[in-house]
Amino acid sequence: MITSPWRADFPILSQTVHGQRWAYLDHAATAQKPQVVLDRMMQFYLHDYANTHRGAHAVSERATGLFEQARTRLAEFIHADDASEVVWVRGATEGINLVASVISHDWQAGDEIIITQMEHHANWLPWQYLAASKGLKLRVIGLTDDFRLDWQQGQTLFNKRTKLLAISHMSNVFGVVNDLEPWTDLAHSVGAAVLVDGAQSVLHQPVDVQALDCDFFVFSSHKLYGPTGIGVVYGKAKWWDRLPPYQVGGAMMQSISPDKIDWQTPPLKFEAGTPAIAQAVGLHAAVDYIEAIGFDKIMAHEQQLMDYVLAQLEQINVKVWGPKQGQTGVIAFSLDQIHAQDVAMVLDRQGVAIRAGHHCAMPLIESMGQTSIARASFGLYADQEDLDQWLTGLDVVRSMFA
Repeated sequence: MITSPWRADFPILSQTVHGQRWAYLDHAATAQKPQVVLDRMMQFYLHDYANTHRGAHAVSERATGLFEQARTRLAEFIHADDASEVVWVRGATEGINLVASVISHDWQAGDEIIITQMEHHANWLPWQYLAASKGLKLRVIGLTDDFRLDWQQGQTLFNKRTKLLAISHMSNVFGVVNDLEPWTDLAHSVGAAVLVDGAQSVLHQPVDVQALDCDFFVFSSHKLYGPTGIGVVYGKAKWWDRLPPYQVGGAMMQSISPDKIDWQTPPLKFEAGTPAIAQAVGLHAAVDYIEAIGFDKIMAHEQQLMDYVLAQLEQINVKVWGPKQGQTGVIAFSLDQIHAQDVAMVLDRQGVAIRAGHHCAMPLIESMGQTSIARASFGLYADQEDLDQWLTGLDVVRSMFA
């Protein structure tokens, strides 16, 4: 039996749903929160809460210190060169919108953006919207028959007009981790920047943005066992230094007069208004929690679960979408001809939480000839009992729709 020694750290998982033990298999949508994150945020609100950077009293100074310590901790977590390369945003979606807004200020009609067929809408819509508004060309790297990025087709898209490649590190539908190095090298060879959507990968494996050599790397806190309402945009210092602000307002300027504005240096130059202070503190606690366990243990545990359930699904003839190997923590599946929403609703009555629909990846799902598929996903708190409950639930679904 595959057990999780960390399940008890998550108080919400002790509840019952519809009278059943709750098997939470919707981790790719959002992660549950360990008690240490909840405690640290409550401690901050009870003892350390004040606004940051411009207060002239002791508690404000303490809050500012905790806020900036969180930034430093996140920079260390992704191996950024310096904490000033980490900009706080509300989440990965806002982070991508930030980059799209500021990096395109001098782009011209006819310039090109490249994305991939497997992108989440958060890394598709901002670029499509930008292309439409500025007369740019949006090009799409397709997939091979085994659902991997098509190198032969994709490399033909890059040229001297290519301004940016926006690419997922890990698919939120298939759970496959893309090999970014050849794509990054290719983009840089034509002078294009590279933005990596790391919303799914950063919780399953260690990330080194310097080794990836990406220009931007974005992710959300809520999928990293942290609170909602905050995320990170890493950007190489050379980009932050030259790009204009995203939003304007308090805290991100040094001085202002009717005819001149002197901006703060990065990262404050990109952080207008009161930030998500408590959320940054909570994310700091989440990263401490993850690294105290160690990615080696997390990855080994999740691989055990993946190997176990894929073998079981094959035995009961469930269609699994995506590559035949290399999936991490995410399984997209179809059960006979039963609609994915019906599968999810029946599983919910069995205490099993999964996802159904297009998973904010409509172009990908439609390219598969589908309108809706089911998805089960898990993190470090999942165990074999969760998976067995899901498998048993699939038998119930089949019996109801036989």
